Amino acid sequence: MEEHPNNRSLMTPTTGYDDLAFYRFIIDSVPIGVLTVDSDLGITSFNPWAETLTGYSAKEVLGRFCGDVLRGGKCGTQCPLRTTLSRQNPILSLETSIQDRRGATISVRISTAALLDRESNLIGGVETFQDISYLKTLEREKEGFISMIAHDMKSSLSVIGAFVLRLLQKRDRLETHTGEKYLQVIQNETGKLEAFVEDFLNFSRLQAGRFTLNLSATSVDKLLLELYQAYEPKAADLGLRLCLESNDDLPLIEGDARQLRRVFTNLLENAVKFSAVGGTITLCSQLGEEGVAITVRDDGPGIPPEELPFIFDAFHRGKIGKKVKGFGLGLASVKAIVEAHGGRVLVESQPGQGAVFRVILMAMPAEPT
Repeated sequence: MEEHPNNRSLMTPTTGYDDLAFYRFIIDSVPIGVLTVDSDLGITSFNPWAETLTGYSAKEVLGRFCGDVLRGGKCGTQCPLRTTLSRQNPILSLETSIQDRRGATISVRISTAALLDRESNLIGGVETFQDISYLKTLEREKEGFISMIAHDMKSSLSVIGAFVLRLLQKRDRLETHTGEKYLQVIQNETGKLEAFVEDFLNFSRLQAGRFTLNLSATSVDKLLLELYQAYEPKAADLGLRLCLESNDDLPLIEGDARQLRRVFTNLLENAVKFSAVGGTITLCSQLGEEGVAITVRDDGPGIPPEELPFIFDAFHRGKIGKKVKGFGLGLASVKAIVEAHGGRVLVESQPGQGAVFRVILMAMPAEPT
């Protein structure tokens, strides 16, 4: 592959750098993917950012049909480059998706334009594509937030309002036990709203970086044992089996015990929610090359492949057919807390085979002996 243009010295046309080379330098330097095609849609150039986004080198794609490389969501009859070259729309901009060489889908914003010679004859086209995956994630979070507000909060407020109205209408002839039942419903629905507000405020602080980790030497063994002792009776009451496995003598980590407890509490709560009677939840810890790995495994319904890329998005709630409580903030908070500790959280799942969440935290350096 040619030397990356960012390693070359910048020269303008007035200093002896010919126009074509200078324009090439600019195209290769802009932080968006750029490709050009001939009139038959064969790729004639492929800049370094296009290489980075797609995983293909320019050498691999030159001369190939652009649709075979990008495999975009519009590459069929709606191909934007084909539309541009047919002069139906000389300049076109839209949002779609492409696939990299590994098959991963990437949301992109595409712009296309026709390339004409000095006599206005069509010689090809140019397409730019910019990764907007992060922006699409924010859009999903916004849509999820609005939907959640409209549904969950309105639902609880409607229930509260209805039972308050009953109390007011029947206050002179209401039996005591019935009144207490109504008040219990109101209390439960109020608790749901309070839990939402608390989760949302905590998540907002995490996302905005407005929280401080109180770091100290923390024993993961001790933390997991405490959680096991707290959750084992609850799991048993629900017909579930909770197992704790720890085969290694784990080193201390530098962490905030309170925030890490939130992480593993969220993961255990999720495992309990999605486990059926007779199921097993396993809490496992071990020392690996990357650090201390803590795994929460369940044998529930699993997570569909199309859900996995969004599992840690705020307000995302999976569509697995089982109605569960929550606002989709738990796993987003887990990710934020773990990454604030310099760690990683991973998920593996197959439909019908449960889910495995793995948190990896860096161990403290061993003290010299």
